[in-house]
Amino acid sequence: MQIKTLGYFTNNEFVQSKTDKYYPVFNPSTGEQIARMPRCTTDEVAKVIDNAHEAYKSWSRVPVLKRVQVLYRLRALLDEHMDELTELCATEHGKNWDESKGDILKAKEGTELACSMPSLLQGESLMDASSGYDTVLYRESMGVFAGIAPFNFPAMIPMGWMAPVCIACGNAIVLKVAGATPMTSLRIAELYREAGLPDGVLNIVSCDRNDTQELIKNDKIVGITFVGSTTVGRYIYETAAKYGKRVQCLCEAKNHALVLNDAALDRTAAGIVNASYGCAGERCMALPVVVAQEGIADALVAKIKELAQKVKVGPAYDKTTKLGPVYSKEHKQSVCDWIEKGLQEGAELVLDGRDVVVKGFENGFYLGPTILDRVTPEMTVGQREIFGPVLCIKRVKTFEEGLAVMNANPFANGSVIYTQNGYYAREFVRNTDGGMVGVNVGIPVPVGVFSFTGHKNSFFGDLHCLGRDSFKFFTDSKTVTTHWFDEHEAKSTHVTTWDGTI
Repeated sequence: MQIKTLGYFTNNEFVQSKTDKYYPVFNPSTGEQIARMPRCTTDEVAKVIDNAHEAYKSWSRVPVLKRVQVLYRLRALLDEHMDELTELCATEHGKNWDESKGDILKAKEGTELACSMPSLLQGESLMDASSGYDTVLYRESMGVFAGIAPFNFPAMIPMGWMAPVCIACGNAIVLKVAGATPMTSLRIAELYREAGLPDGVLNIVSCDRNDTQELIKNDKIVGITFVGSTTVGRYIYETAAKYGKRVQCLCEAKNHALVLNDAALDRTAAGIVNASYGCAGERCMALPVVVAQEGIADALVAKIKELAQKVKVGPAYDKTTKLGPVYSKEHKQSVCDWIEKGLQEGAELVLDGRDVVVKGFENGFYLGPTILDRVTPEMTVGQREIFGPVLCIKRVKTFEEGLAVMNANPFANGSVIYTQNGYYAREFVRNTDGGMVGVNVGIPVPVGVFSFTGHKNSFFGDLHCLGRDSFKFFTDSKTVTTHWFDEHEAKSTHVTTWDGTI
């Protein structure tokens, strides 16, 4: 089949790069290459930043009520093109149809949050903060932001978490999308253009690590929002901060669920299967570890295995598929290597998904549900992020032991408890390190009006994405104190040290 050469997006146009280096874009369901995305040169990245900087000058002067009209139109276009975008996401990434549609719906959710900017940006005021002195706090746009997005959510992260609020706040943005999954973002960029977004406000590039330095260090970039590995996130956080930039880095996770003896077994097992194997485990809010209290552990593992064996593995765009392929051949091998490492470390293989073959799609990057039982604290397979359909079972005697096992993990994105006991649920919520907590909810991702609140090595920064943190991240506050002289004071030359502000 013909392999399409993609362009980077700037000034509302697709531009063919002068590079001779490209990222291959595959259809994971078939294993075939369908496109290639340029590794933009340093000069091209710098030029895109310049375009964004020029666009910011005028876009920031557009009243927020008019800025969000673009986003209202975009929201309608996302609805109009929902099936097209869903199929595109499923084709280039491998998430099944419902999961891919959810990816687009989450981009829409971020757009809807951005539509509320007129009320969120209203600021604060106080008349007579001191006698005769009035103070107003405004929130102002800042400039050009860089968004560095991963492969696993081609719509939600760049076009839901990053671009909409940034743009609504009056900034411009340069998105570095993953070279392996750029097509959904590029198509949504076209919809932004159709919605009336001016040239240069939204830009999309893909480049290698060396040229990404231009996004981190360029003096026209005022802030960086990043989603990816903890190693890279820590580096970006430290480096960008050194250059005086605002930074938020959402990083790896190893979410755990504590299942107590009184948990509703059938519903709990179904929730775990959904959370563990959904999106082929390629999400930072997946549930790769279950900490089971011993009284229920054997029955729980048996029920999870029973349900997991019924999960249909198949091509992403088949609407009956429940588990699509992982995104690349190399990542499939990485997950297989982790499974083997778990066995070498002493874990018990309850269900092996490494040999799954989908008839008619033998070259696809498929893995079936895998279960590793009796994983102990010293095993790295239960501590490090695998990012695949692999579930580790850790066994504990008590609630307190289970909570300690969970909090010993260096990551703290999400944590879950399954129980019918209100006391233990409350104790868990109070004492877990996880930033997003589920009580009988396997994937405790809050809706977009709340912030995405990872902790520990899962997040570096002060302001999270989405929710109220998001508009604070993309704006600066400015306080203005005003005093008007009456006739007597206008003729006076006496001014106190604090000029009336105490």
